[in-house]
Amino acid sequence: MAAPPPLPLPAPRLPAEVLARRDALPRKPAAVVLTGGLVVVEPLDLDDDLAALHAVSNGDAFALQGRSVEDYDSESRVWRYMSAGPFATPEALRGWLATQDAAEDGRPFVVRERVTGTPVGVANLIANQPMHLKVELGTIWYGPIAQGTGVSREVTRLLLEHLFALGYRRAEWKCDARNEASRRAALSYGFTFEGVQDAHYIIKGRSRDTAWYRMLDHEWAALRPTM
Repeated sequence: MAAPPPLPLPAPRLPAEVLARRDALPRKPAAVVLTGGLVVVEPLDLDDDLAALHAVSNGDAFALQGRSVEDYDSESRVWRYMSAGPFATPEALRGWLATQDAAEDGRPFVVRERVTGTPVGVANLIANQPMHLKVELGTIWYGPIAQGTGVSREVTRLLLEHLFALGYRRAEWKCDARNEASRRAALSYGFTFEGVQDAHYIIKGRSRDTAWYRMLDHEWAALRPTM
């Protein structure tokens, strides 16, 4: 009987300076403020931001900086693919956001319209794994007043720039495989599609297949000047 083929050799060991980054990164992402042309991204303050975040996402008409949206279906426009929502009251929204704020490996950031300081959505860093130099951009939502305005692209750029400057090697983007808008966004922002994990979660009593996307540090270095 022929001998089995030899096993492939392990990947080369990473440079010491890369491995050292793991000890410099906290398990809970740091509370930073990131400023762009359209938005300011800063740590969520439940007491200060709650009422405004509910107002921008509860289905009521909303106006900001010369733009307006009429009454809308918040389930389909904001909450359909989130793990919870819609929220009838600010206090109901608080409970969901408080869990994110308390996560040992995550941090929610409020996204503010830069000129007025009005909250228009929330972006999270979640599933942070400093030992593997990877983190996920997830549980991201915006009120309809901010959708289609370039806010999502700018927030993604600000977060990626921040993360890769810290020394992360991999940033992940995951979404419900049925969420075509999120999937298109991931690709348009330069993420690479890696596949679909079937029956990944049970969300709101339904089975969720999850589409996985990623950005690696060298990919960001090439993409950054164009984004």
